[in-house]
Amino acid sequence: MEYTVQKLACLAGVSARTLRYYDEIGILRPARVNSSGYRIYGKKELDILQQILFYREMGLPLDEIKGIVTKPGFDMAEALADHRRKLLEKREQLDLLISNVDKTIASMKGDIDMTDKDKFEGFKKKMIAENEEKYGSEAREKYGQDAVDKSNVKVMGMSEGKLAETEKLAVEIMETLKEAMKTGDPAGVLAQKAASLHKQWLMNYWASYSKEAQAELAQMYVSDDRFKAYYDRDQPGTAEFLRDAVLVFTGKA
Repeated sequence: MEYTVQKLACLAGVSARTLRYYDEIGILRPARVNSSGYRIYGKKELDILQQILFYREMGLPLDEIKGIVTKPGFDMAEALADHRRKLLEKREQLDLLISNVDKTIASMKGDIDMTDKDKFEGFKKKMIAENEEKYGSEAREKYGQDAVDKSNVKVMGMSEGKLAETEKLAVEIMETLKEAMKTGDPAGVLAQKAASLHKQWLMNYWASYSKEAQAELAQMYVSDDRFKAYYDRDQPGTAEFLRDAVLVFTGKA
């Protein structure tokens, strides 16, 4: 069956303007344009649109989605299997959070005793799920399945105090970097303090540490737009400065 823009928009629950925009940016081209100038979509285009909407639901920006669905050799079945896995992870995460809320309510009523570890189980699971969604595939490809799995186990085993310490370190790194950048010297005392704090922060997540891995990660902060945006959010150039400081710290400069 074939669809015009209006009919496909109605079927998929998106606006006709959205479909026209997808055509303009090259993420979803119509199968053809008929003699009256109407865009016509077929089964292949419907399947691609479904994938786009799945990825949008997962929070991916359009430029990333375009890179995925227009890549030569894009495997629809494999993509659907990946969507299913991530949806199951989200469901597991929500079930855990609901269970956590139920236990907290019961604990407040005096019906059960809830450990400090139980109180934070759902939040740690959520943090892992979000990291897996954003960076999981790259991390597993770069560091291996075993290393990522061990890191996730380490996070799940964090105590409330360790979790708070890790969050405090993340803030301290950014504050130290801010002051260090005023000196303009990535080899200076403040910059090297920031690199050392960065190492401590990583060791709270990683099952094992190496200078090479820290240096590679610091380089990724510059080459990967997602990391760069995070570090440069308050002051442009922070990602590059941290990278340079870490390269000096690890002896890889």
